[in-house]
Amino acid sequence: RPHRTELYEEPPSGCWPIVYSPDYNITFMGLEKLHPFDAGKWGKVINFLKEEKLIADDLIVQAREATDEDLLVVHTRRYLNKLKWSFVVATITEIPPLAFLPNFVVQRKVLKPLRTQTGGTIMAGKLALDRGWAINVGGGFHHCSSDKGGGFCAYADITLAIKFLFERVQGVSRAAIIDLDAHQGNGHERDFMDDPRVYIMDAYNRYIYPGDGFAKRAIKRKVELEWGTEDSEYLQKVHTHVEGTLNEFKPDIVVYNAGTDVLDGDPLGGLAISPQGIVKRDEVVFRAARSRGIPVLMVTSGGYQKRTARIIADSILNLHSLGLLAREQAACALGSASLDHTITHSTKDFSSLSLQ
Repeated sequence: RPHRTELYEEPPSGCWPIVYSPDYNITFMGLEKLHPFDAGKWGKVINFLKEEKLIADDLIVQAREATDEDLLVVHTRRYLNKLKWSFVVATITEIPPLAFLPNFVVQRKVLKPLRTQTGGTIMAGKLALDRGWAINVGGGFHHCSSDKGGGFCAYADITLAIKFLFERVQGVSRAAIIDLDAHQGNGHERDFMDDPRVYIMDAYNRYIYPGDGFAKRAIKRKVELEWGTEDSEYLQKVHTHVEGTLNEFKPDIVVYNAGTDVLDGDPLGGLAISPQGIVKRDEVVFRAARSRGIPVLMVTSGGYQKRTARIIADSILNLHSLGLLAREQAACALGSASLDHTITHSTKDFSSLSLQ
C-alpha cells in the first residue's frame, strides 16, 4: 500500500500548475559561485514572470520537501545514507569545498533545496494529470538514479514523479520522457532500463558528460548531436523525433526535461542554440503533447549561464500567449473576478520563428 504523502494533497483549485518554493535557491557563503550553475536561477524565473504579470505568489503551487519516505519510493536506503557524508555530496554536486563542511550545514543549505525541488516535480506530476500541464520551475535531476548521484543531481526526481504516478494514480501506466537537456539523461535511463512502460527520447551532445554507454541502451529514440549544433538542424530534429515518439508510443503523460544548457556559449553544453531557438523548442514539445491531449510535466534541468532564467521565463510567456497553457482555473486567493487583471498576455512575439 502506498505510504501517505503530503505531495499529493490537492492545492487550492485556483492555483496555476506552476510549482516553486523560495527554498529552491542555493545561496550561502559564496560557495554556490564555485559551480558554474546559477544557483538562484529558479527564483529569477519567478521574478520575471511576476514582472510580466503572468503570476503572483498566491497563484502558484508551493513546493514541499520530499521526505525520506517519499525518496525511498525509488532510492535505496544505502544511497540516502551516503548523502550523510559531506564528501559524497561534494562529489555529486561538483562543489569540492562542501567536503569540509559539517553535514548538517550541507543538508540544510544544499540537499534541502534539492529535496524541495524533487518534491516539486512529484507534485507537478499529479498536477499535470489534473490540469493537462504543469511546470516545476526547478528539478530535472536526470543524472541521478536509484543508487547513484552525479552531475549536480542528488535525487532522481524524474524517476520519482513517474513511479508515484504509476503507483498512485489509476489509469496511468505509460510515460514518455523527452529529455532535451544538452547532456544524456543517464539517471532515468538506468532506472527504467527494462521497463516497457517508459519510452525515452534523448537528444544530447554526444561528446560530453556523462557518456554512459550502458544507460544508452534504455533510449528508444537517441538523437546524438555534434559540437556547435545550431537552431535549424536542432529544431528540425526535435520536431521529427518528438512527433515520432508520440506517434509510436501513446503515453499517459509526457515528462519534458527542458534544459537550457543547449544555449550558445554554455560552458558545459557545447551546442549553439539561440534564446529564440529554445523558446521554439519548448513550443514544439507542448504543441505535440497538447494537440494529442497528453498531459505534459516540464522541469527546467541544466542551464549554466546568467541569461537562462530570462529565457525560461520568456518560454513560459510564449506558451501562455499561444494558448498552450490553458487557464480555465480561477485565481487561488483572489476570486475569479480579478483573474483577468492578474494574467495578461505576453508582449513578446515569437510567432515569426519557423521550424525551417
